[in-house]
Amino acid sequence: MRAVILAGGRGTRLAPYTTVIPKPLLPVGDKPILEIICRQLASAGFDHLTLSLGYMSVYFRTFLAQHRSLQRLLTIDFVEEEEPTGTAGSLASVPGLSGTFLVMNGDILTNLDYSSLVKSHRESGAVLTIAAHQKKVKIDLGILETTQDGQVTGYIEKPTLHYPVSMGIYVYDESVLGYIKKGEYLDFPSLVLKLVSAGKSVNAWNNDATWLDLGRHEDLLEATQLFGTGRYDFLPREAA
Repeated sequence: MRAVILAGGRGTRLAPYTTVIPKPLLPVGDKPILEIICRQLASAGFDHLTLSLGYMSVYFRTFLAQHRSLQRLLTIDFVEEEEPTGTAGSLASVPGLSGTFLVMNGDILTNLDYSSLVKSHRESGAVLTIAAHQKKVKIDLGILETTQDGQVTGYIEKPTLHYPVSMGIYVYDESVLGYIKKGEYLDFPSLVLKLVSAGKSVNAWNNDATWLDLGRHEDLLEATQLFGTGRYDFLPREAA
């Protein structure tokens, strides 16, 4: 099965690190994020991985040359965009996508069960499945429940709200590619809304996997600590 990793972003919130190295190649402990993802996907049965590149693409060529062992686990190739076309639009530049395939961001630390995600997608009949994480949001104020004319009907003191958020990991059916035009900018949320408007089935796959989006310095620090104390949670033992 094929996977695409979106690895073309600039990662500006992780500056100054990302001024000298692209975010997917930043180390989490002793391994780059991208290496962890590659080994996870190979262990889950993926055999063909395409990197969608843009910013600092030459660094990824060097990475692959220095990590030839990864290419014994699965075929790795890449496409480069001269101009960014978005987290969905970039797929139009990836040749040969067909059937069911996985797309994910290249800045994620997770122990998600990819095989179960794909299985759920195939059984659901959806054209697109989004891996979903339950995010807790603590409100430090009292919340008023009111009618339209301002009558108070309830009061909730400092609640914790729960929202399903996208993990940046998706399973596509090839039919979705018909909604993506090559060379046109399209981000993933806009693609989802386009599919929903067209009456297509888009599923959220809720799960309890550990998940960190490595967008900020504190996220990278937390990921490094998690990986340092529980690397076997994230890597096949033969790769750890």
